[in-house]
Amino acid sequence: MAELVPAPFASLVRRMFREHEREQKIFDLPARRFWRGAPDLDTSVTFHGHRASNPLGPAAGPQDQMAQNVVLSWLAGSRILELKTVQVNDRLVIPRPCIDATNVGYNVEWSQELRLTESLSEYVAGSMLVDMLRASGIPGGTGKADTLYDMSVGYDLAGIRSPQVRAWIEGMKDARVEVERLRREIPDDFAALRDLDFTTRLSDQVTLSTFHGCPAHEIEGIARFLLIEMDVHVTVKMNPTLLGRPTVDGILHGLLGYHEIETRPEDFEKDLHWDQALEITDRLTELARSLGRTFQVKFSNTLVVKNHRAFFPSSEAVMYLSGEPLHVLTLALVDRYRRVRPDVPISFSAGVDNRNFPDCAALGFTPITTCTDLLRPGGYGRLPKYLENLEERMRSLGVRRLGDYVVKACDQGPAAIRQQVPAGPLRDALLEALSAQRVDLLGMLEQAGQGALYERVVRAAGVLNTPVVVEKVQKDPRFRAESNRVVPRKIGSKLWLFDCINCDKCVPVCPNDANFVYHTTPLRADYVTLRVQEGAVVEAPGGVLEVKKDHQLANFADFCNECGNCDTFCPEDGGPYVEKPRFFGSLESWEGTKARDGFYCRREDGRDVVWGRIRGREYRLEIDRERETAVFTDHAIRVALDHRARRVVRSEALPGAPEGHTLEMSAYLNLALAADGAMDPQRANPVNAGWL
Repeated sequence: MAELVPAPFASLVRRMFREHEREQKIFDLPARRFWRGAPDLDTSVTFHGHRASNPLGPAAGPQDQMAQNVVLSWLAGSRILELKTVQVNDRLVIPRPCIDATNVGYNVEWSQELRLTESLSEYVAGSMLVDMLRASGIPGGTGKADTLYDMSVGYDLAGIRSPQVRAWIEGMKDARVEVERLRREIPDDFAALRDLDFTTRLSDQVTLSTFHGCPAHEIEGIARFLLIEMDVHVTVKMNPTLLGRPTVDGILHGLLGYHEIETRPEDFEKDLHWDQALEITDRLTELARSLGRTFQVKFSNTLVVKNHRAFFPSSEAVMYLSGEPLHVLTLALVDRYRRVRPDVPISFSAGVDNRNFPDCAALGFTPITTCTDLLRPGGYGRLPKYLENLEERMRSLGVRRLGDYVVKACDQGPAAIRQQVPAGPLRDALLEALSAQRVDLLGMLEQAGQGALYERVVRAAGVLNTPVVVEKVQKDPRFRAESNRVVPRKIGSKLWLFDCINCDKCVPVCPNDANFVYHTTPLRADYVTLRVQEGAVVEAPGGVLEVKKDHQLANFADFCNECGNCDTFCPEDGGPYVEKPRFFGSLESWEGTKARDGFYCRREDGRDVVWGRIRGREYRLEIDRERETAVFTDHAIRVALDHRARRVVRSEALPGAPEGHTLEMSAYLNLALAADGAMDPQRANPVNAGWL
């Protein structure tokens, strides 16, 4: 099974700054996709008492489990990052592939794939890299950098109370030890960054994720433990099963037309029931208030459904639905919940994209998290459009503050004001102000000494907006099955080690930045076959290797969990993570993955050393860059080469080489082309990050 391997912190620092300096991108995200924020608009929100520059962020999923994920999410505009869920069982065996974003979205992976200690280190490293970017003025713009990290833990009380998870939470609350360890790893050429006042209190809030079917008393017990013993704010993630199976199936099949999606009665019977959810909400809200903490709910988790597709292994009886149909289901659940508990704060995650994000913001959700949409072409680069669309809507309504936007967005502002502001001149002035070209309700209320009313008006407007948005979504044809049948187009050609159509879709759709571009010199060369004969080496004609393009694609194995998402969107057959050059971050990783072809490159003592495995056979290449010579071996034949000309100078059989053993020199050409491109320090990538 593929295992994620975090990159050394020094390599991440070098690559991040060198890549920006030389190529105007960071971890393959172009600078033009960085979010800078409109200087004249205030999109800030408060979450568990802390300020964030906007309510957007990744859900606890593949976009925020490694340090580079955190940086990419932040650069693209995320300011509340719900970090991927951790649990005491940190040695999961996850089916491959595990993500199916072909259209609506399904998955079978549900927890952090790193060890707990690695997760802590990655989250701290990501936060420190963000602090470095902020101090360096990247991405620039208005300085809208206030960022929150939301812990996500699961899945049962025993696991969360374990010493390992307790220690992890405490490490997130006070990360000084980890910060100091990583501070010492900052490279000498960036030594000035060692003096930064890095964030050490990464988080004091937890979003609780529980197994589908977790009993009500267990959910409440975990939340109480987190509030009382761990002294953190708590959000409890609820499941769409709260709607009941008749309603869920009615929306999926009757309203939206997804007849192929089948729910199971046992998942509704075992899951949290409606009355239980309300009772838990009431008790935990009061408990949090008594402790000086806050409590809220999140809608929603994914929906467990029968595995009816051939994408995942047949061993998986169920899979988890996300995307467009989940958006409609979850908004219906929010509407039902708000009718009886309008004052409970809600965070939202279900099929969020740039088109519906402004409507989600109009409902006052904090945060608004997304996942499935970021698995589609463009990846993290899709995020800025979310915020740009919100900013455009705010300007069109004449508002500069997000709260005023909530009040005006769905024409429910007058009702919200009448509901919360006593009759009189102030109410009349506020109602009149709603029709002005410029709206500043908070300023008016503060001037009248009634600033505390503002949040109440905004909250009331969000609740009143809910049925308006729900009706709009349920009528929108883009959420229906007939609008979500299209699959990514295949063109009928197959991927090979070199050359493809160079659409580069595989790069941004990888959440972990495992796929990357490198450049090589186009080549058409005859190669020979070497054969051991009576202790000597003889040459025979081999064949022709042709590489037509300088623009090539590769995969960094340490960042790849073989989720399969790049294969979904690649127009050619075979899968980039399977067919393209697969580079490992260490010799240990390369040697430990005998079942997969791949390369490991290392720069040492003025030479480059490359280990390669092609069709199961292993090779070693040493390159003297100054002399432009090389030595290549398959451990039976050793070949000296003019590396610049790709020409054999001499060859010899090594002791013990079997009679008749052959070595095709196309293997050398494959290693040389891939390694020369990936190791070129002019273009940053995860292979050469250690010596940029």
